Amino acid sequence: MSTALIIIASVFSTSLISGVIGMAGGMILMVVLVALLSVPTAMVVHGAVQATANGSRAYFLRAHISWQVLPRYLVGALAAVATFWVIAWLPPPEVVLLLIGVFPWLALLLPKNSPVVITNHSSQYACGALVTGAQLIAGASGPLLDLFYVNSELDRRAIVATKAITQTLGHLLKLGFYAHLYGLAEEISPLLIGIALLASISATRVGTLVLARVSNAHFKTASQALILALGTLCIANAMRAWL
Repeated sequence: MSTALIIIASVFSTSLISGVIGMAGGMILMVVLVALLSVPTAMVVHGAVQATANGSRAYFLRAHISWQVLPRYLVGALAAVATFWVIAWLPPPEVVLLLIGVFPWLALLLPKNSPVVITNHSSQYACGALVTGAQLIAGASGPLLDLFYVNSELDRRAIVATKAITQTLGHLLKLGFYAHLYGLAEEISPLLIGIALLASISATRVGTLVLARVSNAHFKTASQALILALGTLCIANAMRAWL
């Protein structure tokens, strides 16, 4: 019962965070799930919850989605799935944590004049491949996805909405990938998953309402500070596990 309550509370709070800043929630949730469940089960539960949360966020903000990103992103994403289907590698929890933690710092090191921007056609292919690959390895990929948006001229609602639709696709692919290789989650009841999905939708709705009241400047500052703090914490936990 305590594990179930932790999962539901984590789903609600992380979906709320992602609803406001468009990322970080999935990263936090993955850390919690890996601590409570086996990696295959954590990946399946995370995929179901995040596909639902991102899908509902994309629906709530559908008027702001930059649809021209989607076709090339999907091509890259499918290429990543095909690659990982061949190697079928399951990372240990320490690797998952380390990868999640490193991604935010990669975004910080990206130069301001970098051609890596989501409105660039070649970047859309690369984004789909790299972000989906990160989802398959680490479960969460928000900080890596942000690499392609940090220099974008899209406003906060377009950024959150476009991230949401591409992340929905990525998490659905991850869910199918892990469910096919390892089966559906047996450590967690269908009822709990259903409650978690409802919690993710309700929290996402609240988050999108808060987003409407946040300025673009505050949005970028707060999201970067939060994601770097979480990244550092993940790296520290991964290194402690190895030592």
